[in-house]
Amino acid sequence: MNLKEPARLVLALFFLTAGLMHFLRPDGFVRIVPPYLPNPLLLVQLSGAAEIAGALGLLVPATRRLAAWGLIALLIAVFPANVYMLQSHGAGIAVPEWALWLRLPLQLVLIGWAWWVRR
Repeated sequence: MNLKEPARLVLALFFLTAGLMHFLRPDGFVRIVPPYLPNPLLLVQLSGAAEIAGALGLLVPATRRLAAWGLIALLIAVFPANVYMLQSHGAGIAVPEWALWLRLPLQLVLIGWAWWVRR
């Protein structure tokens, strides 16, 4: 049984949902942008658009590999937001501390997942 196809669909759905939430409910995402970065709302919108594009790209065989590498780059780029969220104890968002710690290795899992489904 080939698990890559359902895994690719689940990952695409995950990123599509997350990307849409950047536009539907941007406040929580804006809060976790580290203060040293400019224009947090624009960064949230750009990362949301990149998540949506990556999700859709995973669904098209011709763009799947590029989309996966793009999502990997995005996951690396947004890692400072996860670190900032941990350092700021949730950045004003009610999240248990264990969940903040879990977000850090979860990025590695998502990177590995995107790499695995790229073909």
